[in-house]
Amino acid sequence: MTEYVIPPPPQAAVKVAGSSKMFPVRRIWCVGRNYLEHIKEMGQDEREPPFFFAKPADAIVHDGGTVPYPPLTNDLHHEVEMVVALNSGGRNIAKEKALDCVWGYGVGIDLTRRDLQIASRNIKRPWEIGKAFDGSAPCGPLKPASEIGHPSKGRISLKVNGEVKQDGDLAQMIWNVPEIIWKLSEMVELAAGDIIMTGTPAGVSALAPGHKLDCEVEGVGKVSVTIGPKA
Repeated sequence: MTEYVIPPPPQAAVKVAGSSKMFPVRRIWCVGRNYLEHIKEMGQDEREPPFFFAKPADAIVHDGGTVPYPPLTNDLHHEVEMVVALNSGGRNIAKEKALDCVWGYGVGIDLTRRDLQIASRNIKRPWEIGKAFDGSAPCGPLKPASEIGHPSKGRISLKVNGEVKQDGDLAQMIWNVPEIIWKLSEMVELAAGDIIMTGTPAGVSALAPGHKLDCEVEGVGKVSVTIGPKA
């Protein structure tokens, strides 16, 4: 038995829909700028190779949870995304084999300290301060691909206090799920337990303490969280 000099941290995990079982999370990868209208609203070029950034696994917040409004920002934004959960991985995974690595799908929110992200981008520094903070990755229960297949179209939406803010379709993704896995596996070795947040449609906006977010991907699931007081 391995002995540690301090107690090891708990295993980060996401709930599985209709089950008491949990999906253990190894790494969280996110795809930047993967919906055309969101690229336009952020003032970026339209068709570029996909790029990726990471969040810590313990940034996950479960459905129904509360996310403390994070420090150092006055411009917290929501980004609803379909989540892909992997049951296997590897390097240089062929597009034709990529879906074999997928265990299931869920709905997540890429919370972003937009002011800090843009400030880092403008001086060519990493985005972590704007993206990889505590509670920045709410994620709803996962559904296995064996039950729902591999969604490539369907409404993806987010409401703030009941008002629709983001309303798109998975078919609008510039890089689809097999392409995302293929390109990411060229950069890092993927493995079971990795989850990928696949990008967000247009309509991102600022949040305030007390706001309730309700998100849904048609045929995949839902996630709801509340923004709490400032941390």
